[in-house]
Amino acid sequence: MALTRKKFIQTLGLSSLAISAAPSFAQATTETKPTKSGVKITDVKAYAPESATYVKIETDAGISGWGEGDHFSTPIVAKIISDILKPKLMGQDPFDSEYLWTQMFFEGFEGGSTGFVPGAVAGVDNALWDLKGRLLNKPVSKLLGGSKLEKVAVYGSYGRKKGTSFKTIDEMVTEGMAFVNQGYKTIKARMQLYDRGRNPEGNYTYECIKAIRKAIGDHVDLFVDFNNGYTAGKAIELGLRLYEEFNVKVIEEPVSSMDYPGLRQVVEALPCDVNAGEHEYNKWQFRDLIIIGNPDCLNLDVIKCAGITECHKIAAMGHAFEKEVMVHNTRPTLATAASLNLLGAIPNAAKVQEFSGMRPELSLGQFFHNSLQFENGFLFIPTAPGLGLEVNEKNMEKFLVK
Repeated sequence: MALTRKKFIQTLGLSSLAISAAPSFAQATTETKPTKSGVKITDVKAYAPESATYVKIETDAGISGWGEGDHFSTPIVAKIISDILKPKLMGQDPFDSEYLWTQMFFEGFEGGSTGFVPGAVAGVDNALWDLKGRLLNKPVSKLLGGSKLEKVAVYGSYGRKKGTSFKTIDEMVTEGMAFVNQGYKTIKARMQLYDRGRNPEGNYTYECIKAIRKAIGDHVDLFVDFNNGYTAGKAIELGLRLYEEFNVKVIEEPVSSMDYPGLRQVVEALPCDVNAGEHEYNKWQFRDLIIIGNPDCLNLDVIKCAGITECHKIAAMGHAFEKEVMVHNTRPTLATAASLNLLGAIPNAAKVQEFSGMRPELSLGQFFHNSLQFENGFLFIPTAPGLGLEVNEKNMEKFLVK
């Protein structure tokens, strides 16, 4: 017989009463069996629309959870979920999520500890958290501990890529102003260089930031993402100019994400904050990033860095090193919902967080019956059970990977 949410919660309540009635802790631990949720995973499904990878975990309780994984080459991520990760979850208790995370991560370890595999693990892990929240009728932020955070300021994040080409400086200015006009008090221009600063337009970064600052005025904070674009020396030279001339507050990923010593040189040389972390995919990489590179703030990505389970641990590690967490997030649906629930449960969330708006060009709104609450430059931490979004399964079904 399928276990309903009501019966499941009643079962937990009766189990708690039984434990509290035990004559002593020692006796309870030796004479009673551990409480089991009674819920088992019956199916794991992956969906691969062009702009996102979604995961559905079904249970014999008739309640399902949804999560989002990496959006890069969604058919590949979806196949990893269905072929490699799904067998490790079938018949398992979703509340054993720590065990399941370890099983999934190391089952796919030969396929890589960065990139596709942790991106696939993220989708399943986030779905497990959504499922647990729905089973217990609690938002994930509460299950993670709850920090009493109700809303977060967000900055408008946008890049210069435009299909197979790049936006002009005028286009970058127009897009930045669009965020300002929506109430954002901070914007971030992503240079998307990835080529160590060589581009046919000359000193694009400097001229672009100069034009943006002139347009938005001095009352809006300005961040710049170099996207791994420079050597340490060039990043320091350019970073100083942007700070001194245009009051840039944050520079992100100034050097190659594999160059931790170079990153540390930039951190120590620039008076503004230097952030990094979007290309770290597990706790071990973040350990080395912190110890060697020493960025001012950590950019976690809950759909790339192996999910909420892993990111929650990394946030705690960052807290021990006095590092704030600024989520890396340009996806408007379940990725943002998961990011907000994580931020709502940690003590070291940065005062402003990345958001690229609802991005209608991605056509992802069709998969959800509701959306996240945005108001005057703030996103609100979801209070509904799970991650807080309701999936339109009818529209999702045609993208099921079999």
